[in-house]
Amino acid sequence: MTGQQSRRGIISAGRIYCDLVFTGLRDMPRLGTEVFAEAMAPVLGGGAFIAAAHIAARQRPSALLSRFGIDSLSMALESQLVASGVDLRFVERQADAGPQVTVVMAHASDRAFLSRRAGRALPRDYGAALDWDQARHLHIAEFATLAEFSDLVQRAKASGLTVSLDPSWDETLIRRPELLAACGGVDVFLPNAEEALAITGTSSVEAAIGILEGVFPVVAIKLGPEGAMLSVGGWRFAKPAPSVTVVDTTGAGDAFNAGLLDAWLDGLRAEQCLDAAIMAGSLSVQAVGGTAALRSGAA
Repeated sequence: MTGQQSRRGIISAGRIYCDLVFTGLRDMPRLGTEVFAEAMAPVLGGGAFIAAAHIAARQRPSALLSRFGIDSLSMALESQLVASGVDLRFVERQADAGPQVTVVMAHASDRAFLSRRAGRALPRDYGAALDWDQARHLHIAEFATLAEFSDLVQRAKASGLTVSLDPSWDETLIRRPELLAACGGVDVFLPNAEEALAITGTSSVEAAIGILEGVFPVVAIKLGPEGAMLSVGGWRFAKPAPSVTVVDTTGAGDAFNAGLLDAWLDGLRAEQCLDAAIMAGSLSVQAVGGTAALRSGAA
């Protein structure tokens, strides 16, 4: 194995959030009411960080391309960033990069988010990350990052990298008709079911994946407790998720992404890639936050 194929690293691009995760809710809050959670934990979040941590835990070189604040909340959570095992050389520290806060309300098998963005997602000069001597693949953790840096995919391709994208729910972007056109060059598309339906304007996952597989070589649609569906070269595979004790689903989709990309880059069969992705997502839901299961050893 020589040249680009000898590289194994994944760069995960996107925002780092300070997640305030509320768990044990009997109901979701409504206007004019108050709901009490059984527990609350401040954890680092954001799809880029969570995916990068899970990739690093799989013994694959993993670097984060992002910006991180120097405010008190960001500094309080910095130890989690350092302990993740992720290469942080491409993380820019600036005052306007934080705090990027998400309030996560975890209820039953789903959750709701309230977020505040701060500053731009990436350093203006991110070319060094794409030229990293370990880089083989770029994972973009939310469409908002691509919308902000519209040449990101093209520059990654020019550097010889394959590219994946998790669109991530964004009410201001998810239904834009030009979204799919803006994803030109993406090799692996990783929405959840709600995102896939909104992006394609369809009412069923089967219809959505039929549209998406005409645009992307690889499409994986996450179906929560029902597992996931994968399309590779027009061949479709579906598998259920195992029965596990669900503590918090925050970041499970990003863990799923890490498992799938790790297997896909190793050249495993489509069914094996889907198995790896589902197992990674199932591990994640057994602890609070997107990366705690990696430290707790939940299985």
